[in-house]
Amino acid sequence: MAPTAKKKTAAARTTATPAAATKLTITLRKSPIGFNRNQAAVVQGMGLRRIGHSVDLLDTPETRGMILKVRHLVEVG
Repeated sequence: MAPTAKKKTAAARTTATPAAATKLTITLRKSPIGFNRNQAAVVQGMGLRRIGHSVDLLDTPETRGMILKVRHLVEVG
């Protein structure tokens, strides 16, 4: 007998964001070229594409950790 797999509904897969979630504006100020490749991957994961490009991200522990890893390359406003 094959085990039955439970399917998750779309509502169960999405994470609920609180209505009063604060956002951080992160701006790339230095190029990640010449730094560790992991740091370049973090910059890309944050959605930053070029020097001077800014993105708004939710203020979560995950985002704070990413900022901490590349704090010498970005500016938080």
